[in-house]
Amino acid sequence: MKKLGLIPKIIIGIILGVIIGNFAPVGFARIFATFSSIFANFLDFVIPLIIIGFIVAGIADLGTGAGKLLGITVLFAYIFTVVSGTYALIVGKTFLPGIITSDAMSKIASAKEDLAPYFTIKMPPLADVISALIISFILGLGIAKTQNKTLKDAFIGVQEIISSVIEKVVIPLLPIHICGIFTNMTYTGQVSAVFSVFWKVFLIIIILHLTMITFQFAVGCSFSKNNLFKSLKIQIKAYLTAIGTQSSAATIPVNIECSEKMGISKGIREFVIPLCATVHLSGSTMTITTCAMAVSMLFGMKLSFATMFGFIAMLGVSMVAAPGVPGGAIMAALGLLSSMLGFSEQMTALMIALYIAQDSFGTACNVSGDQAVAMLVDFFQRKWSKSESTNRASIN
Repeated sequence: MKKLGLIPKIIIGIILGVIIGNFAPVGFARIFATFSSIFANFLDFVIPLIIIGFIVAGIADLGTGAGKLLGITVLFAYIFTVVSGTYALIVGKTFLPGIITSDAMSKIASAKEDLAPYFTIKMPPLADVISALIISFILGLGIAKTQNKTLKDAFIGVQEIISSVIEKVVIPLLPIHICGIFTNMTYTGQVSAVFSVFWKVFLIIIILHLTMITFQFAVGCSFSKNNLFKSLKIQIKAYLTAIGTQSSAATIPVNIECSEKMGISKGIREFVIPLCATVHLSGSTMTITTCAMAVSMLFGMKLSFATMFGFIAMLGVSMVAAPGVPGGAIMAALGLLSSMLGFSEQMTALMIALYIAQDSFGTACNVSGDQAVAMLVDFFQRKWSKSESTNRASIN
């Protein structure tokens, strides 16, 4: 099992959950319900720590960048992220109501009562999500401004600890948690409705990714004067690498190599590509937005456009410096799902399963969009350099 990747383990967990929910005695099934209850409480406790641990270190580290260059890179990355999320929101509002049928919703609504855990352990979080975000912004911006090395090193250490908790505890136990959730959903009769929706949502997400990559490259190429189709062809290598590694960080060397072939200047590509691996998450935002809309509709929740747009705007910030492990973005987003959208434990568990099932494609979309940001930054840097040279010449 240790040699299996996370996605195969999640799939095994879902299959076992369906089997246990259908055929196992109720007493045995309640063991998994108990585990899921405890694990969900643990996630609630860890979420503020994830936010503080990663956002503080991420913002503080950005402060070491190159002023204007840093600002414009982060700005373009955030704009692309919000535009991507808004695109997913519009597509979801248009197509998801036709996919999530009244029959599927009625199966969810008419389900039996959930399996009761044998016991649960309360783990109150140290702060709520909004408080954790405010603390993170204050500390991160303060450290970036003062360049306090002691505090910066301390929060980098906190980041490493939280990353280790996610990688060594949360991620390995996720398949068991998912197994418990699907055991419960099978027992209550909800699982067939969920499966009828899953594959259709997955297809929409892949189409969103590919069209957004094309749009981002079209924008980047229009400024850089690169050939759109040639640039997309060059990017295929990094796209496939990201699918295989499921990691933006691991794809950085290949992505920089693709940047070089596209003619992006050395200084820009070596600065922008690693930075965007942290701050640009268009693919992850589209996936989380689409999945959130699908899950909310399935459970009969009505989320307004304004609520979802606010969620997207916050999502682009909360995922900054999301841990470089599979599913890191969804872990950073869990707090917003519960605080802003009102998701239950069962709904957040479904979000995790949906997200991780396509995580490698989301990562591939993220790293491909990094190139478009690099093209834009390279264009403006050349323009600024030319303007400064002209000003010096006129002064002389």
